[in-house]
Amino acid sequence: MPVRSTDPRVTAGVIALAVIALLIGGAFAGLVVEGARDPSGAASAFDPYLLRVVRFTLWQALLSTLLSVVPALFVARALSRHPRFFGRGFILQLFTVPLALPAIVAALGILALYGRAGYFAGILSQVSGQSWPGIYGLSGILVAHVFFNLPLSVRLFLEALGTVPADQWRLASQLGMGARPAFRLIEWPVLRAALPGVAGLVFMLCITSFTIVLTLGGGPAATTLEVAIYQALRFDFDPARAVTLTLLQIGLTFVVVLALMRLGANTVGDANLPVAPRRYLSAGAAETSLNALLIIAALLFVAGPMAATVASGLGADLGRLAGESAVRQATLTSAVLALLAALLSVALSLSLIMARRALALSRGIGARTLLEHATDTGAGFVLVVPPIVIGAGWFLLLRTVSDVFAIAPVMVVAVNAVMAMPFAIRAVRPAYDAASERHERLCAQLGISGWNRLRLVDWPSLRRPLATGFAFAMALSLGDLGVIALFGSDSVQTLPYLLLARMGSYRTADAAGLALLLGFVCLALVLAADWLGRGERT
Repeated sequence: MPVRSTDPRVTAGVIALAVIALLIGGAFAGLVVEGARDPSGAASAFDPYLLRVVRFTLWQALLSTLLSVVPALFVARALSRHPRFFGRGFILQLFTVPLALPAIVAALGILALYGRAGYFAGILSQVSGQSWPGIYGLSGILVAHVFFNLPLSVRLFLEALGTVPADQWRLASQLGMGARPAFRLIEWPVLRAALPGVAGLVFMLCITSFTIVLTLGGGPAATTLEVAIYQALRFDFDPARAVTLTLLQIGLTFVVVLALMRLGANTVGDANLPVAPRRYLSAGAAETSLNALLIIAALLFVAGPMAATVASGLGADLGRLAGESAVRQATLTSAVLALLAALLSVALSLSLIMARRALALSRGIGARTLLEHATDTGAGFVLVVPPIVIGAGWFLLLRTVSDVFAIAPVMVVAVNAVMAMPFAIRAVRPAYDAASERHERLCAQLGISGWNRLRLVDWPSLRRPLATGFAFAMALSLGDLGVIALFGSDSVQTLPYLLLARMGSYRTADAAGLALLLGFVCLALVLAADWLGRGERT
């Protein structure tokens, strides 16, 4: 079906691409300008410290991936082998909570459990025979990464196991196949096919981890590239070193994203679990006991930091915190910035989706144009450039022409909006394509386009998916610490920034109360997004 070259959907898509290009291009411009200003300083940054940071970045990501993915294989299989038991749905819902929790909230919960004054400090001191020093450093980073990535990996492996046809299970039952041959012949081939993509996704999440390493790293010995960029700008103010670190981070992330694309990994880290197929093999008593132990161990590991966050948060003086002007101002700032970021993210995502659909209809069966390809994959470019990298580029670009801290709200909104676009596109695109399939010809015959089409024709089908994308984008923005860590100041503080400041000043009780508030709001938003998404699918 031909589409006019002046189709407003294409125009909206071009504007959205221009916004993304400006955000990422401006960051690169800042890096290039700073590198050209001091090339010798950038080159001198290649020293033993830089090599140590790169080595630790890769090492912690590799260990985190192994500790997350390998246990997840067995936990996912245990859940798959028992598709119906009391509490299974609750466990799967609980495994979605780490996706909703801001990293700084989870870090505080882990410290509440395993820190020097944590709930398990006494037991760990008795086991080690000496005073428990806490969990800062590599051990703390690994525990936090596994807390986030084990549930994600379990859900992705469960999604893969759910694709096994029921006929295979029926045939296995008829042949009297036991648990071991069923695993070797039916389950393992599916898990093996999903393993590279899941492991690659977890590895990428770990090498771009900023907040966890910042809060739990504990010193120079446990520093990744992103944290080193932050330290080079905010503490040492060494722009030349920041340029070198940033370029290395971009190159490393680019290689991992290319590998993920080759593996077909789910780069937004979402898993829509299918309805469990009918199973024809029953687990024996020994297998059932082992599977129960695996599921309970994973459940306790994931639920522990959440429970510790709630317990320590309730122990704080919440009334006093609510009365503090700094807390009220940070809450208001977070809400406003997250609202604006979510609105911008949904608007940009919808613009790209509409433009892609219009260009595809105009093309017919011909080869895709460069513009159509850009609208299809444009949002994916943000996966290559982490938020702290974009923030660093703009920090360097603007520091000579304006007060970088005065533009903190603009940077937070813009970066968080673009970073949430892959999630929003995943939520909205199927619904828009389906609505276009139903209404495209009718709209062309009646001459309905632009705002009138969106309001009268597409809106009923897009209302719930847009709300899903909006809620998820707002939750991501509320819990983000990457950009505000660079641009934040006493005059512009969000809840994560204030929480980090309270942790840095050893006001742990206040930090626990703020973590409870932040975690509750983000969790409510993600659960609302999940509920809206399920309602659309049904």
